[in-house]
Amino acid sequence: MDHRIQHMKQCIALGKQAMLKGDSPVGSILVKNDEIIGIGIESGKSSKDVTRHAEIEAINNAIKIGNLKAIKGSVLYTTHEPCIMCSYVIRHHKIDTVVYGIASEHVGGFTSEFKILSTETVPKWGKAPHIIGGFLEDECKELSEAYVNIQNKKQQ
Repeated sequence: MDHRIQHMKQCIALGKQAMLKGDSPVGSILVKNDEIIGIGIESGKSSKDVTRHAEIEAINNAIKIGNLKAIKGSVLYTTHEPCIMCSYVIRHHKIDTVVYGIASEHVGGFTSEFKILSTETVPKWGKAPHIIGGFLEDECKELSEAYVNIQNKKQQ
């Protein structure tokens, strides 16, 4: 199996774990030389800390387990396009490639009007990361729709 497919399927499994806790179904992993160096599961709602997005959690996990130097030049896989906040952290750490499943309408760091992932006007950030959007998009969309259905049932 293609490593990229395998990595994104792992993100989807992590997103399902987040959803079981009532969080948005976002899972992320950081990969360097085909080795996972960080894992993140969305926990903003369950922790009541809005900064606990899966992408930032993957970066924090990499740092915690001693992979800080490996973050630069790594590949981030995530079920949803990184938001503006996560995009800033991605650029700060000079992650080389971002692979995501579905776009984050209005607040995505690549597809919204706030193009933090693609700008090259911030001198310290340097070259923008390579972006691959829509990767296993149908599976990521199904996960997101399942979450929306659960939330709608809770509101009834």
